[in-house]
Amino acid sequence: MEDVMQILKDASAIVEGHFIGASGRHLPVYINKDAWLLHTQLVSRICRSLAEINKDLNIDVVVGPAVGGVVISQWTAFHLSEITGKEVLSVFTEKTPEGGQVLKRNYDKVVSGKRILAVEDTVTTGGSVRKTIDAINSAGGNIVQLSLIVNRNPKEVTADTFGMPVNALAEIDMESYDESEVPEWLKAIPINTTYGHGAKYLKEHAQ
Repeated sequence: MEDVMQILKDASAIVEGHFIGASGRHLPVYINKDAWLLHTQLVSRICRSLAEINKDLNIDVVVGPAVGGVVISQWTAFHLSEITGKEVLSVFTEKTPEGGQVLKRNYDKVVSGKRILAVEDTVTTGGSVRKTIDAINSAGGNIVQLSLIVNRNPKEVTADTFGMPVNALAEIDMESYDESEVPEWLKAIPINTTYGHGAKYLKEHAQ
């Protein structure tokens, strides 16, 4: 299997600084998916590894959240189809105005009653991926596996967290901090507004 963390490092996708994650937690290290999603060969290699660890699950459809999850879902489904000799479909969820995720474009009918592989790039708390799971469940899909590229909180992001099997290409216990727990050394670093949700955070806290 590919060394995913080394691939991400080679693609300059692992960035140090002060970032705000989708969960609102403060992060000293950020995995910038936009840096490696540019490189189709790297994406293919990583998603081939995702397909390999899930090849025996008889998956019908791979589902990922827009935007980055679209690419991951497509390439994983492609490699699953190639490995198993069975066509595996790929669809994606989209954000709702309320901040949730939903299956549009009649994709709800595609996943209904099917064996689903849900995929995500990185997970810290699981809040974002849970919205994707809810959308799949609402459409009647049978999620047989949640597969992550990087689980950055393996102590808390587990099968018990989601009530389903969870696997990952890399499990790295990366520090993250609640608003009330941010250490002084991290506070001293300006919040990055290029990556993550720093710009939104600063705008909200300026009010």
